[in-house]
Amino acid sequence: MLNQSLTEILIRNFQNEDMPLLGVLHQTVTAKENTIFWWVGDEDNWGNVYCAFENGKMIAKGQVSIINVVPSGLLKENNHSIYVNLKAIPERESDIDLLDKVYQYLYLRAIELKETLPKEYGTILCVGNDSTETANNEFFIQKGYHHLDSLFSMNRDLNEPISELKLREGFQYSYWKMETSPEERDYLDIEAEIWPDTPLGLNRLSEYKKHLLWTSMVIRQADTLLGGLMAWQEEDHGVIEDVFVREPWRKLGIAKYLLTEALRYLKSNQLQYANLMVLTTNKSALSLYESVGFYTDKEEIRYFTKLN
Repeated sequence: MLNQSLTEILIRNFQNEDMPLLGVLHQTVTAKENTIFWWVGDEDNWGNVYCAFENGKMIAKGQVSIINVVPSGLLKENNHSIYVNLKAIPERESDIDLLDKVYQYLYLRAIELKETLPKEYGTILCVGNDSTETANNEFFIQKGYHHLDSLFSMNRDLNEPISELKLREGFQYSYWKMETSPEERDYLDIEAEIWPDTPLGLNRLSEYKKHLLWTSMVIRQADTLLGGLMAWQEEDHGVIEDVFVREPWRKLGIAKYLLTEALRYLKSNQLQYANLMVLTTNKSALSLYESVGFYTDKEEIRYFTKLN
């Protein structure tokens, strides 16, 4: 009976007329607290989005995206990363046949995307789910995925007081809009220096810059960039991303100063709370974020497989 039902399932790329059905799917899936559900993005991304329909209803949606592109000149053991997100309606979240059918489309699309990446590095295919999404996590584990890392989502109430900190003499704080391509390249070169195994890349930077209220905040000493972060609005809250301080200038209060300025910026735009992500194993970062008022909200677990 199950196999007969599956033959009636249509899987294809997302189209504009699917928007009402997508809205229903999103509402149904995210009714379960903490579910990580990707939105489909702009039309130029819909070639990466696959939907499953049954009896006129959208019962599952998956999509794939290049997340990290390793720049030339780094160690060969680094990998580009492509991520997938696959969700089904609650009554079908353990339907392995349905999930597998959609996954096959995602996998083939990931292979196509891999071919667009620099060939000097390998590519891993990854997935990130909330720790409570046990059925979805188990599906990928059964596919041969291995644990990659885990991250805490941390929130900060912007109605609570924000400390006023002073910057060391000789350091200059400023907003940096990165309005030119050379400025973007300069930023990405330093960002890759900090995270050579998960560099941001131009595509994701461009996506970040599309968010409401996006800005970067940096600290320099003369012409040398010492540290920075990005902040923007997402739905009803603020997001802080890419917090870094370069090695020679750590433990000088730079990160804490940047965080408090980002909190002040988000609060000035009438947002109620700020969110950021941090590796569960990064004890120094956890301590830093807690010192400016962040608290742990939930945990995301990420898995990976080598994309051959």
